[in-house]
Amino acid sequence: MTEYERSRTMPAQPEHVFDQAAQVEQLDAWLPEALHVHADDPPAVTVHEDRADHDTRALLQSRRDQLRLEWGTRDQGDYAGWLQVAGLDSGASEVTVHLSFLDDSHDPGRQTVHDALDSSLRRLEEQVRLRVDHAAG
Repeated sequence: MTEYERSRTMPAQPEHVFDQAAQVEQLDAWLPEALHVHADDPPAVTVHEDRADHDTRALLQSRRDQLRLEWGTRDQGDYAGWLQVAGLDSGASEVTVHLSFLDDSHDPGRQTVHDALDSSLRRLEEQVRLRVDHAAG
């Protein structure tokens, strides 16, 4: 099993960040660009990966009271992850994403995963900024 984790500070209250991250219909706005999530019968979702042109049955659970998203493959235990939002004293938030590749043959490698996580967190921050700026303006 291989695990990865990245964090990023975002300029918004944790509830605002979580609400943006947890919108299933908006996940494509911040997930790696090759992944697309389609809600089936929640918590069931289907994840389409463009590069492999492959669909994977998955679960996505939103725990708003904990400001936490959890996901993983449905049919096989190859992959799991979570996103946690924590409030900071400054009114900002820290978002942490953790990925676990339970089958090492599905692990794309450290640099690839870190690049994807950093890009996703940056894209989520852009979405949060747009929402906060729109609400303020």
